[in-house]
Amino acid sequence: MKAHRLQLNPAKTEVLWCASSRRQHQIPTGPVRVGDALVSPVTAARDLGVYIDSGITMRTQVINTVRACFAALRKIRSMRWSLPQHALLTLVFEQSREK
Repeated sequence: MKAHRLQLNPAKTEVLWCASSRRQHQIPTGPVRVGDALVSPVTAARDLGVYIDSGITMRTQVINTVRACFAALRKIRSMRWSLPQHALLTLVFEQSREK
């Protein structure tokens, strides 16, 4: 980073230790020094819209995807009686393509 004159933003930096479920107890829990900053480890991190958790189980990704889908369905449900059938089907189809 120093060679390219880059600075670390501790507010945006996350440390994610990945290990199998058998090795989770061996993962350090204290902050990690990155340059001059101390960064605390997290259990899940988001990168390019995908959540990766420390056990690499995709559990966090699935939970957040399901949460977003149910939120979209609740919005559609609240307006289903106000829309004609073809508009409702278009809305449902477009919401499913976005996820």
